[in-house]
Amino acid sequence: MRDQMEKHQSWIYLGFISAGLTLGAYAPELTASFDRLLWPLLGVLLYATFTQIPLLRIAQGATDTRFMIALLVGNFVAIPAFIAIMLLWLPLPPAVLAGVLLVLLVPCTDWFISFAHLGKGDTALAIAATPLLLLVQIIALPVYLWLLLGNEWFLLTFSTALLGAFAGFILLPLALAWLTECAAQRYPSLERTTHRLGLLPVPLLALVVFIIAASQVGSVLGLHQVLAQVVFIFIGFLLFAGMLGKVLGNAFKLPPASARTLTFSFATRNSFVMLPIALALPEAWQAAVVVIVFQSLVELFGMIVYLRWVPNTLLPDRA
Repeated sequence: MRDQMEKHQSWIYLGFISAGLTLGAYAPELTASFDRLLWPLLGVLLYATFTQIPLLRIAQGATDTRFMIALLVGNFVAIPAFIAIMLLWLPLPPAVLAGVLLVLLVPCTDWFISFAHLGKGDTALAIAATPLLLLVQIIALPVYLWLLLGNEWFLLTFSTALLGAFAGFILLPLALAWLTECAAQRYPSLERTTHRLGLLPVPLLALVVFIIAASQVGSVLGLHQVLAQVVFIFIGFLLFAGMLGKVLGNAFKLPPASARTLTFSFATRNSFVMLPIALALPEAWQAAVVVIVFQSLVELFGMIVYLRWVPNTLLPDRA
């Protein structure tokens, strides 16, 4: 069941977003109280997702040194540099720009594993990489945003709402997931329960994007011209990520399966982990939420193309 949901998740999210936009446009009185459900859903979603990340195996993941160095160089040096260069040609409103940066600067730590597996990558490497990616991005993201958005964002990061969202909806679920994994090592029944939590991320994220679409329908309509611009940015990013995976895979002499895993890491971004941060921004910055949800949808349909392009054309098995 989990495999089927992950295989068809692009269409699931599209359906829920369409339903949310329709409900928000034609029955806004029904969506007025939806915001109350959003934060609890996000908390459970992130906790369930983090329990699927092997947080206790960060040290084990560092055994393939060449892969890990390539992974870190690509995600935290090459991609931020590419995005910084893109900023020179992006005449975007600050809130939209913040959304683009929030979603593109941080690598995915969840469905990246699924797509790496479906795209004939090295699933074990993908699993080993996720806790390291999560740890580094938590440290690096505030620095990147300060460098790219300036002092206004630096002051904004110390607002009570933003710090509260970061602590309550990223650090707290992360800590609880770590404690759950520690307990699961001692109690087999808890380990089975943790495995079942893997069924929750897709339906919970579907509900989250449904609520956001229903409550942000006005923003979506107001941003339709901007979204038409950023869709090309997101498609361009997917093309760049694919070529970067090939270049670094060759440079570090990685086997094809490892290079594919590298490529899927570069192409998938941590969109819904960034949602609590975007939702906690002041009202003037709320367009960032719409941009993040929109990017995740573009990315998911991009992955449908990646599943054929990466293993068959970009990084085929060597003769």
